[in-house]
Amino acid sequence: MSEPPISLAPNLKSPRPLLPDRTKISRRCSAVALFFAIDRLRPSCLSPPASRRCNHSSFGQRSINTARIDNHHGVCVARHGRSMFIQTEPTPNADALKFLPGQPVMGNGTREFFVGDDTRSSPLARSLLAIEGVKSVFFGPDFISINKSSDENWATMKPEIYSLLMEFFSTHTGPVMSEAQEQVGGPSGPADTMITEDDTEVVAMIKELLDTRVRPAIQEDGGDLEYKGFNEETGVVQVMLKGSCRGCDSSTVTLKNGIERMLMHYIPEVQSVEQVLSEEEKLASDEFEKFEARLRGGGKTVGI
Repeated sequence: MSEPPISLAPNLKSPRPLLPDRTKISRRCSAVALFFAIDRLRPSCLSPPASRRCNHSSFGQRSINTARIDNHHGVCVARHGRSMFIQTEPTPNADALKFLPGQPVMGNGTREFFVGDDTRSSPLARSLLAIEGVKSVFFGPDFISINKSSDENWATMKPEIYSLLMEFFSTHTGPVMSEAQEQVGGPSGPADTMITEDDTEVVAMIKELLDTRVRPAIQEDGGDLEYKGFNEETGVVQVMLKGSCRGCDSSTVTLKNGIERMLMHYIPEVQSVEQVLSEEEKLASDEFEKFEARLRGGGKTVGI
């Protein structure tokens, strides 16, 4: 005589077993199993090995639950089920740090802001410049370079920088400056290396090399350059360094061993490359020269 088929429906008349039947998984257990399966698929930056700190913060009238994991290369933040990793990279300039939010910053072109500049076109730049010790903010295609004072410490500045970047990029998905904002703040983009009909063949070649060979390499270090002109009589190319390259001790090496050698190799008309200083750099250079003159004069004020 054959045995009756096994029914998966619960038998209400039979006594409840002491141990659960593993073949009968309730919907709740299935949901829990699915939760842990999804949990195992989380990115490594959200895994427990890093030092984890969960907090409940209130911004204005809205409460936001965040989970924050810090390490040496950035900060990972999970908000409302969405994770965001802000990566940091060192630059040749010890007083400059490169922040990568993992999404477009300017898209095309670059913008730089200093303390005291008109920041109506960028609320993010205004907030970052308000942090004590921040001297300048540079927006690249997909990164932000921040220059600080030499007497400040990154360890005390980075938490506030991370907080501002996380708050901004968690609510903005596009570039940090819209077209309307760019009109208020001035021109943006690599217009300095845009080839025009008035450019000679040599100038066009210089712009092409700067835009395709030099600029990508400098942006890897969190900086940029701006083409200022070419003197056909002397063969001198003038450029201005920006971002992390501004005020860097190795900027002269970058200028001479990198940019100058490349341009002179491909374009025989180029004899040298000179750096054009900004107004802030000129003032700092003049003050330094006056200070050195006073030292040479035994502390007496010497006119320059």
